Amino acid sequence: ELCEDPRLFVNGISSHDLHQGKLGNCWFVAACSCLALRDSLWQKVIPKFMEQEWDPRQPEKYTGMFHFNFWCFGEWIDVVVDDRLPTVNGELIFCHSKERNEFWSALLEKAYAKCYKKGDPRYSRGEGVFPMAPSLQKQDLRRRRKQQQPLTARDFETETAMGLIQGHAYSVTAIRKVSLGERLLSCSKSEKLFMIRLRNPWGKKEWNGAWSDESEEWTNVSDKERRKIGLTMDNDGEFWMTFEDWCKNFTDVDICRLVNTSFFSIHKTWDKKIMCGAWRKNPDPLLNHAGGCFNNRATFLQNPQYVFDVKKAEDKVLISLQQKDQRIHKKEGKGENFVIGFEIFKVEDNRECRMHTMHIQEKVATSAYIDMRTVFLKVLLKRGRYVLIPTTFSPGVETEFMLRVFTDVPSKLRELKLNKPKPECLDMLRGFPKRVSQIRIHAAEGLESQDQSGGANPYLIVSCENAKVRSPVQQGTVNAVFNTQAIFYRRNVKHPIVVQLFHTRLLRKPFFSRSPCG
Repeated sequence: ELCEDPRLFVNGISSHDLHQGKLGNCWFVAACSCLALRDSLWQKVIPKFMEQEWDPRQPEKYTGMFHFNFWCFGEWIDVVVDDRLPTVNGELIFCHSKERNEFWSALLEKAYAKCYKKGDPRYSRGEGVFPMAPSLQKQDLRRRRKQQQPLTARDFETETAMGLIQGHAYSVTAIRKVSLGERLLSCSKSEKLFMIRLRNPWGKKEWNGAWSDESEEWTNVSDKERRKIGLTMDNDGEFWMTFEDWCKNFTDVDICRLVNTSFFSIHKTWDKKIMCGAWRKNPDPLLNHAGGCFNNRATFLQNPQYVFDVKKAEDKVLISLQQKDQRIHKKEGKGENFVIGFEIFKVEDNRECRMHTMHIQEKVATSAYIDMRTVFLKVLLKRGRYVLIPTTFSPGVETEFMLRVFTDVPSKLRELKLNKPKPECLDMLRGFPKRVSQIRIHAAEGLESQDQSGGANPYLIVSCENAKVRSPVQQGTVNAVFNTQAIFYRRNVKHPIVVQLFHTRLLRKPFFSRSPCG
């Protein structure tokens, strides 16, 4: 009804295909433009695209039905839509392609709108929103774009004197170091300028400042370099800026981090663990799991608690906390995101029960607390065991959440459900635990040399009754920092906690053995 030769794609898929319509959804169009830059991404969202294409040789096979996949709260869901699209005078009024007979973007938007009505996925907000400032690491940003991680930038919607639209989302389509001047000798080094290419979802209205399409600055760049970076002078909404101008003119950048969890990849991979939970209130403190943030000291530890291990001497940990989409409650006058975040504590190496006090635990990291679907944190943690406590900002708030933890080696993420150790059959004979003791050994200084180089390889064993904790070995030092923590549920309070310090060698012999507490 709209054209003679309708197609899902015309000459493949491109970030230039999408144009924003009358709906104020620039963030959606910018995100889809980033999606179109990477085949492995859009082919996951538009599955079996060749089978969904219109075949003019076999029009009877056309069903008018299209499938799209969206990642929703930890799983991919299949969304089916028909081909009825809103028009005025035969023209699409919402998201559309520059080619009149190409419909993938309009159909994708319809499928997303179907999800939106149910309160499902959103493309961006992968890693978080960061204020733009010159202190933002250029190399880190360039590395993310080199890894084809989707980036969008936002400003505040009126046109400025420099041609930018305030309150508008742009997609970042390239980041380059551009060589200035002609290189006469292959060994000579030219000046390089850090630059960013952006695209306006409208498909028009470009930046007219320095390094805009027809600005004088491009005379300092060779034809070869222009071809290398793909410079065009078309009025297509795409333009280049320097990194400094980008920081001055934009307020936020959304980074969607693509975490590689494949077992068969030659690139850096991550171990992923996912836990789904909920904040639920209950008048019983032992059953209440909606305690609010750290400010609410009396109820904070009533929140769900998760424990994970860092096995390396130091490991980069990526943590994502996502709340259930609240838009399904808009008809009830609600629908706004809750303010969420999380805290991380260094705990005893043998902890298997919930925290009830914070006497010796060290708080090592705090996420941002913000009313967004996802809160993300990247943190460097030392070897040991950690408890992560996800919370809403205010106590008594009920909703579901999903927690994802990515580490270099398996973290064994799991929920702490027990308030105290599970009773065993032998407890009837040997007695039930009467006291909980926590101990932390910070360091050992001035140890005797154990080798020719004047060093030692010390480690600790902390034991009580039938339980013990062993610290990692500290290599080549007589002043060892352990920060080892242990917790013991003691049946016989007269039985001491024994701390032994050893040097690694064939015949284990302790430096000393102490009983610090009875």
